[in-house]
Amino acid sequence: MRPLPLAACLALAALPLAALTAQQETPAAPAPVEAAAPAAAAPAPLVGNPDTGRTLTYTCLGCHGIEGYKNAYPSFKVPKIGGQSADYLANALTEYRNGNRKHPTMQAQAQSFSEQDIADIAAFLSTVK
Repeated sequence: MRPLPLAACLALAALPLAALTAQQETPAAPAPVEAAAPAAAAPAPLVGNPDTGRTLTYTCLGCHGIEGYKNAYPSFKVPKIGGQSADYLANALTEYRNGNRKHPTMQAQAQSFSEQDIADIAAFLSTVK
């Protein structure tokens, strides 16, 4: 036998039976109820600044600003982003940044954007016709 399980068995055997039954019959004291912490307030949605967004979108025009542009390989038509809803644009950029949407160029672009940058870009692009 291994010494550790043997030692544990011997230690339990040495305890008086009354002590073991007394431990089992004694109800444990109820844990103190802590006051519920107030729920953290949801962060306020970011408000985008279109003027800041205009300066951040200089690289977007290289693909999205050319009518009918297709990238070389694999060949994708580049969607029109001007005039889209700000919510849609913000969600799309966030999903590219988080890796939920797959496009290497867009993922690389979105990696550099903060939440405020995304809100600013979406605010600007939603106003472009």
